[in-house]
Amino acid sequence: MKPLIRLFFKSLRFVLTPFMLAWFWLTRPKGIVRPAAAQQAVDARTRNLALYHYATCPFCLKTRREVRRLSLDIELRDAQHDAAHRAALIAGGGKAQVPCLLITGAEGKQTWMYESGDINAYLAREFGAA
Repeated sequence: MKPLIRLFFKSLRFVLTPFMLAWFWLTRPKGIVRPAAAQQAVDARTRNLALYHYATCPFCLKTRREVRRLSLDIELRDAQHDAAHRAALIAGGGKAQVPCLLITGAEGKQTWMYESGDINAYLAREFGAA
């Protein structure tokens, strides 16, 4: 019974994936527009951020939508298809859960933030419009 259930959900994901990606692309928000100097300052601050994600995870889509809405240049690391990124996520964060935002401080301290709601709140607080 377990293999049958697994097959059902794999088939469901296979069918829904193109629709999810198309919906994400069609409804993507326009990024906020900042003056050039302000955008450069934001880009400099986002160099220390990396988002571990899966392309079709609904929670990852939600987080990537917020990244686009805030016009952030955050490195995206595919933990589903890149074994090195997945291994780094497990080694650093302790679990293979996505989305996960890696925040590297100026002194090199790494903070691994899970949960799309927490990540979106952090991004809005740090980079949202004044």
